[in-house]
Amino acid sequence: MNQASSPAHRFGKVALVGRPNVGKSTLLNTLIGSDLSIVSPKPQTTRHRILGIATHAHAQIAFLDTPGLHLGGKRAMNRQLNRVARQVPDEADVIVHVIAAPRWTDEDEQVWQLISQHQVPRLLVVNKIDLVKDKADLLPFVATISENRRYNGIHYLRATHAKGMEHFLDDLIRFLPEAPAEYGADELTDRSERFIAAEIIREQLMLRLSEELPYATTVEIEHFEQVGNLARISAAIWVEREGQKAIVIGAAGAGLKAIGSNARRRMEKLFGGKVFLELWVKVRENWSDDEASLKQFGYSG
Repeated sequence: MNQASSPAHRFGKVALVGRPNVGKSTLLNTLIGSDLSIVSPKPQTTRHRILGIATHAHAQIAFLDTPGLHLGGKRAMNRQLNRVARQVPDEADVIVHVIAAPRWTDEDEQVWQLISQHQVPRLLVVNKIDLVKDKADLLPFVATISENRRYNGIHYLRATHAKGMEHFLDDLIRFLPEAPAEYGADELTDRSERFIAAEIIREQLMLRLSEELPYATTVEIEHFEQVGNLARISAAIWVEREGQKAIVIGAAGAGLKAIGSNARRRMEKLFGGKVFLELWVKVRENWSDDEASLKQFGYSG
């Protein structure tokens, strides 16, 4: 009797798309088992295309986290975020449209109009189902959405938990092309530690500062040196006005110290070594509405 052959290995790129604040980055982190993509309760936390790699026995998935596609916002930064969000599906073998139950907004419709132009499998993920008091409301809600929009599968998830993820992954993997892995089994991302360090610092700014101020900040790594098990990092936090600089620094420097301490601990956990971190706050007026500044700070594409 012939032994059953092993299933063919599959590899593909999977774009996680959706409007801001539906949980795409949290979903990515759960799927790859690491806090790679920064997360905060504020919309538009993700500003870049983030690739996270999940390696399984017979498949490897390169997930692409994207900025939330959004309406409004007329600054150069908003245009850049939407450019990245629109470009990423072009790379994908499968598109995962993430929405937050139980709402379908004009921005969700904008995402659908974008991905409906791509002739690849599309899965709908209804996220944050824990926030829906009566789960019986979910089925008619999704039935209305999918009546005139063609998805190859629909999944109900809570991105912060593993429940439902196994079935979602099984469904996702079957749509991937048969192909060998393109990354090593221990690789997590194609981004450098330098990039990740800047994102971790920015995450602390998003978490600690008031509603509007985080959007006027960005982080530039000025020096990154690995010496044995120690990473020496110097970074500039850029703001748009002198008054914002004072807020970030805080009374007697307490704000900047807390941001640095929390960021350092996050880096040490992710990098697996000691980190010496120095932070400065600098001012460049209206950097987020200046194309040259955006390019300097790594916002391109």
